[in-house]
Amino acid sequence: MACNAIIILGASGDLTKKKLVPALNMLYRRGELADCFLVVGEGRSALTDEQFRARFAIADDFGRLLSYHQGIKGLKKYLASRGQFSRLIFFFALPPEAYAPTAQELVAEGFGREVSIIIEKPFGSDYASAAALNRELVSFFNESQIFRNDHYLAKEAVQNILVFRFANSVFGPVWNGGFIESIQINACEEYTASDRAQYFDKAGIVRDMVQNHLMQLLCLVAMEPPDSLGAEDIRGRKMDVLRCLAVRECRRAQYEGYRAEKGVAPDSSTETFAELSLSIDNDRWRGTPVYIRTGKALHRTGTEIGIRFRALPKSLFNESGAVSSNLIVFNIQPSPGIIVKLSSKNPGTDIRLTDAQMKFCYSDTFAAQIPEAYQKLLLDAVRGDHTLFVSSEETELSWRVLDDIIDKGPCGTYAKGSLPPRGLPVDWIDFDRYATECAPE
Repeated sequence: MACNAIIILGASGDLTKKKLVPALNMLYRRGELADCFLVVGEGRSALTDEQFRARFAIADDFGRLLSYHQGIKGLKKYLASRGQFSRLIFFFALPPEAYAPTAQELVAEGFGREVSIIIEKPFGSDYASAAALNRELVSFFNESQIFRNDHYLAKEAVQNILVFRFANSVFGPVWNGGFIESIQINACEEYTASDRAQYFDKAGIVRDMVQNHLMQLLCLVAMEPPDSLGAEDIRGRKMDVLRCLAVRECRRAQYEGYRAEKGVAPDSSTETFAELSLSIDNDRWRGTPVYIRTGKALHRTGTEIGIRFRALPKSLFNESGAVSSNLIVFNIQPSPGIIVKLSSKNPGTDIRLTDAQMKFCYSDTFAAQIPEAYQKLLLDAVRGDHTLFVSSEETELSWRVLDDIIDKGPCGTYAKGSLPPRGLPVDWIDFDRYATECAPE
């Protein structure tokens, strides 16, 4: 019987311990990985299978699927000794600069059409480097063999954006600039850059968050309906958005004390916070601004998307102009859900309006644990499904949007644990107000 194998290259790192092996363990527990399956950790260290398994909190029945091989040299012969595999999935848990050399090493070892490779962000550091990396990778493996991983796409709340938009006819007619005043994306993180400051100081928050995760969220919110749920149709509609997208303004800031972090240059001008204004020049969204705000060492951790509808005309219940706009807030993490803010009548003999909310919270609706993103991504890679992975053209288009503003402009400062003062003339939705609506009690 033909089997599958996942080979984790660079298996000694935190990604393997915290994300990959736990995700594979859960897939196995739910019966989504057949017994005819092998997980091989690869690294420079000399480890026995038992020593490798001892690194993880797993039961023996899953542990027997784990083995270890030192280095790529001899790996093909080793796998042949373990069985006949119809698919070999190599997960590059490696630094980005190792992607192309490692792909070349796999080809030199004799791996070919039977291989799929999964690579993590960042995919380059600007348009030129991303295009060069893509050219190198496709010189060793064709595009259908390459899975570029953006784990945000596998979050349940992110996948639900398409369902919300295209499985509910009530929203379709108003999902455009004629009714929507602005699209706002807010991604806060309490943590500083201290745990990976050496990498972060070369990247900054625009490269680390905006170019990949937040651009993907925007594409799902703004894209046209795809012809099907196939990977190529969904990717195509996302790329249509990127081709029409432009940055109007960008403001950058750095938290106080950042330059003292280990691995950070003493004169670093790397931004840890960014606020952007963008536009989408197509018939659906022309004239509707897009705002993105993201940073580290802020006052809380959470990611939300806000859809603010246009204000009512000054008539009927809004003659004074005091009725607030309708909102839809997608809480992506940590407590996923969707909140819709409406106006309603206060009980009483007079007509007085008040804000009312309808909400859908995962914690209230689903008893089962929400699968972690890497579970979905790994399973899709095993199945050969590219829907939740990013194409080479998507990565390059996203870099093109940001190329002119990366590392440019003054970089102010802000106190750790606070939200920096507004740098652009944006009427931000009060996301703090909605962030805890779906938090479990």
